[in-house]
Amino acid sequence: MSNIRSFVGLHISEMAVCLGLASLVALSGCFRIQVKLGLRVSLAKLPVASMEVSQYKHPGIGPGEKSSLVATFTQPDGTELVTAGKGKGKIPWQELTVSPSVVTVNKKGVLTLDRDPRVSDGKTGHVVITVPGHPDLHAEFDIPLRYNYPFASNYAGINGTNGLDGMDGRDGSSGGAGSMDPDNPSAGGNGGDGTSGADGGNGGDGGGGPPVQVQVALQSGSHPLLQLGVTVAGHKERFYLVDPQGGSLTVTSAGGAGGRAGKGGRAGIGGPGGTGGMGLPNGSRGIDGSSGSDGHAGSDGRGGNITVTYDPQVKPYLSAIHLSNPGGPAPVFKEAAVAPLW
Repeated sequence: MSNIRSFVGLHISEMAVCLGLASLVALSGCFRIQVKLGLRVSLAKLPVASMEVSQYKHPGIGPGEKSSLVATFTQPDGTELVTAGKGKGKIPWQELTVSPSVVTVNKKGVLTLDRDPRVSDGKTGHVVITVPGHPDLHAEFDIPLRYNYPFASNYAGINGTNGLDGMDGRDGSSGGAGSMDPDNPSAGGNGGDGTSGADGGNGGDGGGGPPVQVQVALQSGSHPLLQLGVTVAGHKERFYLVDPQGGSLTVTSAGGAGGRAGKGGRAGIGGPGGTGGMGLPNGSRGIDGSSGSDGHAGSDGRGGNITVTYDPQVKPYLSAIHLSNPGGPAPVFKEAAVAPLW
């Protein structure tokens, strides 16, 4: 019986630890408990005949994008086991060893490509996957790099400050009690008036969007691509590589949002009148104060200037560049020689 109690106590303790670290269950030592509960399966003790690995939905990845891997294991009897994550299986990615190049892969089998295209331009992503305990299992494949995505480069002005809420009014004081002496009665005192709430403050106006400079050069070849550099004062220059056949870049310089209006203060409540003496009326109730008025919301800022300087070879592909600066001046396009940006 003591052994049973020890066994139960151990498992209850382990489960309590797992619950306390629920957000880290997939990465923690609770994996052993998950296996016992049937939530996860360990490959180490299972016979596996083959392994296949693929990208979820479609192959390829673009700068700054993410994509998931899915691994499927087939046992000698034909049973298939799939990885967790997008595969929605029970094999944790921690059971596999993933060696990527150009791309990166996290502990959940999620691929990521650096958002700076200069890191990957002209290269091909590659992934090698092995399984500790199963030296015969091996998979490797290329990850195509794609640039036909709707990329975005967003900037905005400073948001306006929020208006201060008005202070609440004070409640009126109660009137004094009248005399209760039947030979010398007196009326109860009137209640004090409540004071008015203070008005809420106005929200500050949003700041204007920052000026944005865009340079565009053509990366020639059998499949031309657009090299773009986006510059804003105080920010690191951002680079993009766009396939004009299906891809685009949207550059936004928006004004900051106007500040929230302050709320008017609550009105003070008039105090109750005092209790009058016997046979005489009570004092009058005090008058309620007025609520403070709400302030006015600040105005949104105007979009900033956007200037695009493009090489003459880029002209046929300008439809792949989208600009947005609500309320700002019309964007300016300048045609001039632009050397390759990298």
